[in-house]
Amino acid sequence: MAPERTTKRLIVSLRNLRILPRWVIILIDSTIIFFSALLGYLLRFNFSTSDLVQQQYGQGLIIYTACAVMAILLTGSYKGIIRYTGIQDGVRIFFMLLSNGLLVVAANVFSYYRIGHFLIPYSVVIISLIASFLFLFNYRLLVKYIFSYYRNALIKKSRVIIFGAGQTGIITRHVIDSTPNMRIAGFLEDDQNKIGKVVDGTKIFDARRENLDYFLDELNIDELIITVRDISLERKNELVDACLRNKVKVRTVPPVEKWVGGELSLNQIREIKIEELLGREAIQLNNQSVDHDLRGKRVCITGAAGSIGSELVRQVIRHNPERIILIDQAESPLYEIEREIKASSAVKVLAYLADITNQPRISAIFADNKPEIIYHAAAYKHVPLMEGNPGEAIHCNILGTKNLADLAVEFNVRKFVMISTDKAVNPTNVMGCSKRIAEVYVQALNVHNQEKGKYTTAFVTTRFGNVLGSNGSVIPLFKKQIELGGPVTVTHPEVTRFFMTIPEACQLVLEAGTMGKGGEVFVFDMGSPIKIVDLARKMISLSGLQPEKDIEIVYTGLREGEKLYEELLNNSEDTLPTHHEKILIGKVEPYAYEEINKYIELFYDFVNDRNELKMVALMKELIPEFRSNYSRYEILDKS
Repeated sequence: MAPERTTKRLIVSLRNLRILPRWVIILIDSTIIFFSALLGYLLRFNFSTSDLVQQQYGQGLIIYTACAVMAILLTGSYKGIIRYTGIQDGVRIFFMLLSNGLLVVAANVFSYYRIGHFLIPYSVVIISLIASFLFLFNYRLLVKYIFSYYRNALIKKSRVIIFGAGQTGIITRHVIDSTPNMRIAGFLEDDQNKIGKVVDGTKIFDARRENLDYFLDELNIDELIITVRDISLERKNELVDACLRNKVKVRTVPPVEKWVGGELSLNQIREIKIEELLGREAIQLNNQSVDHDLRGKRVCITGAAGSIGSELVRQVIRHNPERIILIDQAESPLYEIEREIKASSAVKVLAYLADITNQPRISAIFADNKPEIIYHAAAYKHVPLMEGNPGEAIHCNILGTKNLADLAVEFNVRKFVMISTDKAVNPTNVMGCSKRIAEVYVQALNVHNQEKGKYTTAFVTTRFGNVLGSNGSVIPLFKKQIELGGPVTVTHPEVTRFFMTIPEACQLVLEAGTMGKGGEVFVFDMGSPIKIVDLARKMISLSGLQPEKDIEIVYTGLREGEKLYEELLNNSEDTLPTHHEKILIGKVEPYAYEEINKYIELFYDFVNDRNELKMVALMKELIPEFRSNYSRYEILDKS
């Protein structure tokens, strides 16, 4: 600890170092000018002592130095702070020496008329002026360099290693080189052709999995920066896990198109986000078919101000629809997305503050705009809230969907894409069951229309898991809890969830809308589920803290209606392939339209009834696989 304390004291001493008193600067400058004048005499008279004595050099030195002191005081050349010496200080010294020379000339003229000869030879004056300028300016620069060198040497520099020795890696290296408190330790590379070579004086090391821990420890690395853009999700997780084991900070370089002004700066190199480490490789979808389907069309998005709805708006707008109709009942978020789109696109945007259950209002909107495609994202989705307010779940998720679907048929909407959830599969809560009933209704309506010879509206359903960063998702909650110092709350040590990003979820919705012919329930191959407690631990570690030591993890127990494991398909359901290996069609048995419609008419009667058990009992009767979990409605399953 003693060397650390000494270093800290030296750093503090350097930071608090007082500016030298002005008289000391004047004394140093005068001394330098004195010896410059002496050098002038020695050079002028070839170091001949007898000639120097004959020329009364001692008297000349005193007069020259006295003139210099006067020039220093007159020009204020002593006022500059030496450790910050720059061009301005050089200019100030030049004018001081020019004044010094003029004063010496004046003394010589006075002497010539008084005693008949010059006190100081002009050749000595010229040599002294040149020597003085070089000595005065360079000694200042030397002090500045020494001060800067020791200040930087005493400050601890983070040792940085860059993953990727390509063009972006080299640019990143130059950015780090210009940062005083960071130092490059090397490059890491997977490309065997580059390993062992040197780029800009920096060695490239082998980044194979078995070498990672060794290099991070051996090179005493403090930070790793990932610069490779096409790195696989598995490889990225390997790098991050190795860094977390060795307490190394991980950051990443944004894509080139996001560099401010086309140049990379240190503040753009950001910490890696947990969202970048979850799920699986991003699915690449057929944007050409989506573009063909949306270009020049009138597109309506319900729930347009929500996390999924707003991203849908951003993605749809890229395909240049004729107009985009936004419907939501959240005033401020709707205003924000409307303003954002109008500022970035010339597409006609119409924002309607409306409730999807308000039949006259939605009918008027459809009559005015004649939408051709509807993306239905409006829904209540918070499981515990809906468990406590089943009437609202029925009103919005079931009756709101029926209202929109019926109006879509009435106004000859070409395609209706409903956004559902994995919680609709073998539902254990009111929210999931309400979404399953909505699925059942639109699928039955699609079959009913086809049987009646009506082929105006194709109803398509998409079903996927948890969306990273969406409103109410677990990641923003964990981030806030970590910022507050914990604890991080997890419902159960074994609870798992599927995850996908918001942009990817919206790509799926657009693709499903394009490939769907009507009646399909599209499901997504979402990879392996992730343990929520593992997610919490990784988020804590990425924050530079240690789970259970710096931040406690507390298990609170499963909430009302919550599952341990989510599913994308019912036990009785199977899948059919599509043109994309990651997108499947669930073989979901449709209900008879008359049957589902009869139940929904009963929901209209029950929705304002205070008897919530009656509402939920009707939901269970319609969806037999609905079994409540950790809920007061479990009593209905027993009966």
